[in-house]
Amino acid sequence: MTVVHNPEDARILHRQIRALVDAGHEVTYAASFTAHGVVPRPWVNGVDLPRAAQRKRVAAVIAARRLFKRMRDKVDLVLIHDPELLFAVWGVRNRPPVVWDVHEDTPATLSLKPWLPAPLRPPVRFLARLLEGTAERHMHLLLAETAYAGRFKDAHLIVPNETWVPDSVTPPGDDRVVYLGWLSRARGVFEAVEVARLLQPYRVAVELIGYADPQSRPMLKQAVAEGLLEWRDFMPNDEALKRLDGALAGLSLLHDEPNYRHSMPTKIVEYMAHGIPVITTPSPRAVELVERYDSGMVVPWQDPKAVAQAVLMLRDDVRERHAQGARGYAAARANHHWPNSAKRFVSQLESWAGVNR
Repeated sequence: MTVVHNPEDARILHRQIRALVDAGHEVTYAASFTAHGVVPRPWVNGVDLPRAAQRKRVAAVIAARRLFKRMRDKVDLVLIHDPELLFAVWGVRNRPPVVWDVHEDTPATLSLKPWLPAPLRPPVRFLARLLEGTAERHMHLLLAETAYAGRFKDAHLIVPNETWVPDSVTPPGDDRVVYLGWLSRARGVFEAVEVARLLQPYRVAVELIGYADPQSRPMLKQAVAEGLLEWRDFMPNDEALKRLDGALAGLSLLHDEPNYRHSMPTKIVEYMAHGIPVITTPSPRAVELVERYDSGMVVPWQDPKAVAQAVLMLRDDVRERHAQGARGYAAARANHHWPNSAKRFVSQLESWAGVNR
């Protein structure tokens, strides 16, 4: 169940649910299909829920709770993906095992939510910590990052944000850079637009793929109208990944925010998996990955000129561009290929559900 994420979310649908289906399990997927304009994939049993967005979350949680009560005798296990859904499952008697997949540092993300008034953030952060502790005592947890382990008392299975790495890739080209992921101020959308402006005289296109928050959409629409860049809005992950093939480089322009300091930007692994160099700001986990495999370049925070210079440097150095792409691909294939973790993920859920294989 999720009421926050797009039903086409890469981690939920294209990794976890696909792994369960491939292992022979039947999956009912409760998500906000109608609200996102998404049709359920034929290999899941889709159930529509309202969407939780901004301050409008109560109706979605109530609907999820009703569904949970209705389905509790029909399923072997429930996997939830939003902190809000903790309220949908708590206190329900005779329920099946519940697993919370912890995607992010919930308390740290509060600084990134413009709809939450600043005076309310400290008490809400305290409540989030309290909810996490209660959840750990009453349900099973999966963690998307090793860095999240310090927030919990016990050890929990890490299910990292890896990706499907193709058997072969196209060498990086020389006329297009891409960004794949959520678009917001904190994720560098303003810098991306300025990079596009700086690269326009050099005939290097900038392509942005992903949902943009309400604060970013007007600026992106204006940039598209001016012919500065291409913005493809949200695309299903399997389709979006195809757009990475043959790009000059992939951009990761996160700001220095608490939630990003200990998280691995999934897009970096996806860029490497498709054999293109990475250009990233100095988020610690991003730097660690790029420098370990020599698969890209690190630029200063909020510095569009440095990003544009890195792009042009790679464009003019074919050998280095291809070498970075090849090193990144080899590292992704060896160390970040989703099937390597999928077996552990499925096996753990089977154990919690009491399924004998």
